[in-house]
Amino acid sequence: MGENKEYMTHPEELGCIHISEDVLASIAAGAAAEVEGISGLMNLAAKKSNARGVRLSVDDEEGAVIDLYVMIRYGYAIPEVAEKIQNAVSGAIESMTGFSVKAVNVHVGGVSFQ
Repeated sequence: MGENKEYMTHPEELGCIHISEDVLASIAAGAAAEVEGISGLMNLAAKKSNARGVRLSVDDEEGAVIDLYVMIRYGYAIPEVAEKIQNAVSGAIESMTGFSVKAVNVHVGGVSFQ
């Protein structure tokens, strides 16, 4: 497949389904962006994936570990927003790809006043 890309593989009866880490990162970013209280994802200088604010570690057997780097809106309870992000991201990845999610780590890098 791709030279530098990681893929998660899902064996099926008629063959294998390979899903790029970029697809997983995009799903995670989209799910996180829909959570109330999140201001946005942070830029990562040395990012592994193309989706802004998302880093992935994929393992076909154990599942994906997703790290999200976010900004939270002022006035929202950070632990509650972070838990909603974890639930939204793991639910979206599992329902859209069929792969298990081992962990969703939320890194709050700041608070937005807008």
